[in-house]
Amino acid sequence: MNSSMSVPSALRGSITSLPRNGHSSLLLKTSLTPPSFSFSFPVPKHFSSRPSLLTMASQSTQKSAARLPPIEEVRTVLDCSVRGTLSTFSKKYQGYPSGSIVDFACDADGSPILAVSSLAVHTKDLLANSKCSLLVARDPEDRSDLVITVHGDAVLVPEKNIDVVRTAYLRRHPNAFWVDFGDFQFMRIEPKVVRYVSGVATALLGSGDFDKEDFKSAKVDPMSQFATPVTTHMNKDHMEDTKAIVQHSTKVQVDFAYMLDLDSLGFNVKAGYHGNNFKLRIPFPRRAEDRKDVKTLIVEMLQAAKASA
Repeated sequence: MNSSMSVPSALRGSITSLPRNGHSSLLLKTSLTPPSFSFSFPVPKHFSSRPSLLTMASQSTQKSAARLPPIEEVRTVLDCSVRGTLSTFSKKYQGYPSGSIVDFACDADGSPILAVSSLAVHTKDLLANSKCSLLVARDPEDRSDLVITVHGDAVLVPEKNIDVVRTAYLRRHPNAFWVDFGDFQFMRIEPKVVRYVSGVATALLGSGDFDKEDFKSAKVDPMSQFATPVTTHMNKDHMEDTKAIVQHSTKVQVDFAYMLDLDSLGFNVKAGYHGNNFKLRIPFPRRAEDRKDVKTLIVEMLQAAKASA
């Protein structure tokens, strides 16, 4: 009998929970006569009484984990991102929005830079109406993670600023040789409002928006530039060490831990527990000052984990 089957009202008895093949099962005992009988049916795993990893990791612990201020985290995530969804006002279909997947990079003020072809539909839209938005997801595969939307006006980069902007764009897209083609030009989205929404994975970050002055004054976290080489090395050569650190920090015996990114105050991981994946924040014992200090802190955390094992 499957779990969608209703229990007739004539059945009078008790229902208890029993473990069965990784699931919970409901056992219904009836007192019908004759004869008495019982049957069980599996309950889907998400109804299981097993506590979630986030609960076991303690919401209070995650809440108190050191994090960047929201405006710095948003500014840093944008600076480290390379692709987003550009929304424009359609020139061809007036009154309707148009969407495009675009590569971008941020300049020193945090303004997104686009390398656009004169043949592209979104370029024609922007030249007709500069108002647009750029949506950027920290993890495009996880809609519960941080999502940022930059609302602003796209303007052509003046000739005198081309070299600086080109350098900033190629820093994020080193193989974008086409930026020097004759039909390509650079446009900068000048932010008016930057809005962020956090889902389950980053619920503690909250949601809100910043005006252009506040956003422009925000700083990119200096350790974010080392995130890719450090996380790549840890995930390739030291996954067991990362798992030990996460287990020590959260007091949960996770099955694995994959380092996602890091900043001056700690790092984020995707951890697995009994077939379910979660994202957790692991704080450093103190603020990291440089790349060498990041290594020192990770070593200290690993030593502490091993000492308590």
